[in-house]
Amino acid sequence: MTVSKRLLQHLPISHLPGLGDALAKKFNHLGIYTIRDLLLHLPLRYEDRSTYSPIAQIIIGEHTTVQGQIIKSEILFTKKRMLICTIRDESGIITLRFMNFYPNMQQNLATGKWVKAYGEVKKGKLYPEMIHPQIQVRDTPQAFTNLETEKYTPIYGATYGLTQTIIRKFIHLSLILLTRNPTEEIIPKQFIADFPSIEQALTILHEPPLDIDIASFEDSSHPAKKRLIFEELLAYQLSMQLLKSRNQSHLAIPMIVKNRFITPFLEALPFSPTRAQTRVVQEIWHDMALDKPMMRLVQGDVGSGKTLVAALAALNAVENDKQVVLMAPTEILAEQHYHNFTQWFTRLGLTINLLAGKLTAKQKRECYAKLESGETNILIGTHAVFVEQVKFAQLGLVIIDEQHRFGVDQRLTLWQKGIKDNRYPHQLIMTATPIPRTLTMTIYADLDISIIDELPPGRTPVTTVVLPNTRRDQVIERIEQACLTGKQIYWVCTLVEESEILSAQAAEVTYRELQQLLPNITVGLVHGKMKPQQKQQIMQAFKQGEIQLLIATTVIEVGVDVPNASLMIIENAERLGLSQLHQLRGRVGRGQATSHCVLMYQAPLSQVTKQRLNVMRDSNDGFVIAQKDLEIRGGGEILGTRQVGLADFRVVDLIRDQMLIHHIQKVAQYILKFQPDIALKFINSWLPERTKYINA
Repeated sequence: MTVSKRLLQHLPISHLPGLGDALAKKFNHLGIYTIRDLLLHLPLRYEDRSTYSPIAQIIIGEHTTVQGQIIKSEILFTKKRMLICTIRDESGIITLRFMNFYPNMQQNLATGKWVKAYGEVKKGKLYPEMIHPQIQVRDTPQAFTNLETEKYTPIYGATYGLTQTIIRKFIHLSLILLTRNPTEEIIPKQFIADFPSIEQALTILHEPPLDIDIASFEDSSHPAKKRLIFEELLAYQLSMQLLKSRNQSHLAIPMIVKNRFITPFLEALPFSPTRAQTRVVQEIWHDMALDKPMMRLVQGDVGSGKTLVAALAALNAVENDKQVVLMAPTEILAEQHYHNFTQWFTRLGLTINLLAGKLTAKQKRECYAKLESGETNILIGTHAVFVEQVKFAQLGLVIIDEQHRFGVDQRLTLWQKGIKDNRYPHQLIMTATPIPRTLTMTIYADLDISIIDELPPGRTPVTTVVLPNTRRDQVIERIEQACLTGKQIYWVCTLVEESEILSAQAAEVTYRELQQLLPNITVGLVHGKMKPQQKQQIMQAFKQGEIQLLIATTVIEVGVDVPNASLMIIENAERLGLSQLHQLRGRVGRGQATSHCVLMYQAPLSQVTKQRLNVMRDSNDGFVIAQKDLEIRGGGEILGTRQVGLADFRVVDLIRDQMLIHHIQKVAQYILKFQPDIALKFINSWLPERTKYINA
C-alpha cells in the first residue's frame, strides 16, 4: 500500500504532548485516532465572543459575553451538587451555574476575582443565569485586555469529558505540527491555482482571522472551505474510479445462458416480464458472459419488479454450476426473498437456504456445512452472511438488495468471499431508493447502472391524502365501508424511537382497539418481534384474503406483494422520511383497483414536515420524490451515509456541491491517466480505509 503523510494520518493523536491514554479514548469516541482525524474535525459553527453586553441589557435566550466581578461563590447541596457563582458589573447581576465541576474550581472562582463568561442566557429565580458557560478568570479586569485576538471562536462536536477548550488546544497543536511538516502538494497545480494550501485552509477554518467573513464558511464560498471540498470529492472520485478499473482487471468465470432452468421458470410464470425488466436482464446476462466480474447497479422504483430480475440473474449463475448469495438488510425482507425463491425454484430442483441472526447455533452450522459442500445453490441472508464461518464451494454471483443500507466496504467484503483460483464473482446491486443521476455518478461511480423505468401492467397510481389525526374516527368508518366491499387495508403504526419492542407494543394497542371498533372485520397483526414463521403465516393469510385489515409496523416497508390491498393508513406519518413513506405506499396500488394512501399526522407540523407530506401528496414518481428528499434533508440522510459509511463525507454536502461533481470527475480521470502514481497517495490522505479494497 502506498502510504501518504500529507495530513499526518500516520501519527496517532498520542503523539501530541499532554494527550494521554484517558484523553485519547475520549477522542476515539468521536472517531478521532490520528492527527489527520483531528485536523479534519472541523467546527460545527463559530461564535462571536468579541463584543460584551452590560448585564442589564442581556436578552433571555440569546448567546452573549458578559464580564464582571465575583461577589459570591458557593456550593449548593441539593439532589446534585452545584457550584453557584454570582457576578456583577456596573449595570446588574448574573448567576453562573455549574453542575459538573472539578475540585479546585470553587477556589479558582473565588470572591473578588473577575470573570468573562460566554453562554446562553436563561431565566433564573432572582437573576438571569448561564449554565456551564465558557469562562476565563483573571485577578483584575485589565488582565483580559488583548488576551484574545480572535473574533470568532470555533465550536466543535464534543463528547463527555472533552471540553471545547481541550479540543481547541489539541487542534492548535496539530496545526503547529502540520506547519512544521509541510503537506506534500501532489495535485497538479492547474487544478488548485485558486485555492490556499491545505495548511492555510485548515488554519483559516480552525482559527479564523479577525477580518474573515464568517458567512462564507457557512455557505462554503470561502476558498479555504472550497479547497477541502475539492480534495474530499476528488479523493472519493479517484477511489471509485480506481476501484472500477481494478475490478475490470480481475478475471471472472463467464456465464452463458443455457436455459436449463430459465426457460421452464419463465414458462411457469403467470405473467410476462415488462420490456424494462427484459432489457435490464439482457444487460446483466451480457455482463455475466464476460470474463470480467460484473459490477452492475439496478435502480427501480417501488413495485418495478427487481426481484424477478435478481431471480433471472441467479438462475444464470446456477445454470453454470455456481452458487448465489442474496443479501438483504432486514430479516423480513430476507424472509420474503426466501419465500419467493423457494416458491419459484424448488420445483426446478434447486436448494435454497436462509441465514439470519435468529437461527439457532445448530441451524447455522447446518447452513454453513451445506454452503461449503456446494449443496446450497442459493443463499438468502442478512448481515449474518459476513461471519467468517460462511464459506462457499463456488460462489459465482453476489446480489445485494437495498444497497443504500450497506457500505461500499461491506459489499466488497462479501464479494471477496467468492474469490477462488484468482477468479472473482459477479456482483449485482439493487436499490428501490431512486437516487438523482448526479449523485448516482458520485456514490456509485464504480458501477454500471441499469434502470427499470416501467411498472408492470395493471398498476394504478395511488391517490394520497394528508389528514390530521383529529379525523381518525372518520378514517375508521371509511375502513369499515371499504372492507365490506371486499377491499383489503394496511394500517401502519410508527414511533419516534426506532425500537422494535416499542413499535410492537404500539401496534398491539392499535390492533386491540380496531378489533373492538370493527367487530365485523377480520383484523391481523404483524410486527418485527414475531417469529419468522408467524410473520409469514400472517402475511400469507392477508395475501389470500383471510385477513381484511392488517395492523403492521414498518416491517412491511419492503418485500410484501398483496395485489388486492388498495388502501393504506400511515399513522403519525410526520415521523417518517420521504423515502420510507414512498416505500410503504408502494405496498398498495399493485392490482387493478383504485388505491389510496392516507397520511395521518399529529399537529402542529414543522415547515419541513409540511413540505415532505405535500411532496407525497403531489407525486408517485420515486425519482421526483428522491430529488425532493435530497433537497429537504440533504445527501447524508437520504443515502443513509451517516449510518453506513457509503460516502461518509466530512466537508462535502452532495446537494450543495453537486455542481462540482462533473469537473472533479474530469480531474480524477486526468490524474489516473497522466499521474497515476499520486492517486493512491492522495486517496490515502482522505480515505485510508478504502485503499485495501483498491489493492485487493
